[in-house]
Amino acid sequence: MRVAVCSDIHGNIRGLDACLDDLAEQGGAEAIVVAGDLCLDGPRPLDVLERLESIGARCVRGNTDRMIGESEASIDDEEEAEGVVWQRERIGADWMRRLRELPFSLRIGEGRDALLVVHANPQSDDEHLWPDADDATLERAFAGVEERTLAFGHLHLSYVRVWRDRLLVNVASAGLPKDGDPRACYALFTQRPGGWEVKHRRVAFDVEKVVRDIEKSGMPRRKRRIEVLRRHRYKELGERIP
Repeated sequence: MRVAVCSDIHGNIRGLDACLDDLAEQGGAEAIVVAGDLCLDGPRPLDVLERLESIGARCVRGNTDRMIGESEASIDDEEEAEGVVWQRERIGADWMRRLRELPFSLRIGEGRDALLVVHANPQSDDEHLWPDADDATLERAFAGVEERTLAFGHLHLSYVRVWRDRLLVNVASAGLPKDGDPRACYALFTQRPGGWEVKHRRVAFDVEKVVRDIEKSGMPRRKRRIEVLRRHRYKELGERIP
């Protein structure tokens, strides 16, 4: 079985479509799974949601999907709150409900050999799993988790790590790269008799067209969002991963 997993599209339909075009060139997959953060921070959230629906993608709920979907939730950060309000206005009440009702995780396969897809980690939708996470962090994250193979995002940084008998795969971001590479990223998982084989795919998209999408969108704090998109790198990345 072959499964394509992407994450953190963040309203960037151009990044998503670049990944889908590349997937078609690779021969497709039996399932397309999105590990959350579908809309917030990007200029075309409704286009992303409708595209995912049209291709039958299975999605888990990311922290920003939860924020958009749960209208009663309070958001302390003023900038983030402005963005959430704008996103809600663009997608409407029905899509808000659908985001709210997305599952925390998805499982493909059975038992220990299954592929488990979550947004950030098996216990939380907003705690990063850095590639250098220590044993205590990983032991806590995997408490009670049977599956040996984990696909996730939230941290927009692609990596594969073998930890004890587990395979940890960050599929990074299909819409807002932050690992120093401006290309979108997704991962292809192929089920083999001994477990899952994984391959990251990096795909170029037209960043300046996304910039124009942001400029035309009317979304709040456009200048800062464009800076983040063009920088495509966490400011603290050099401190964590030289």
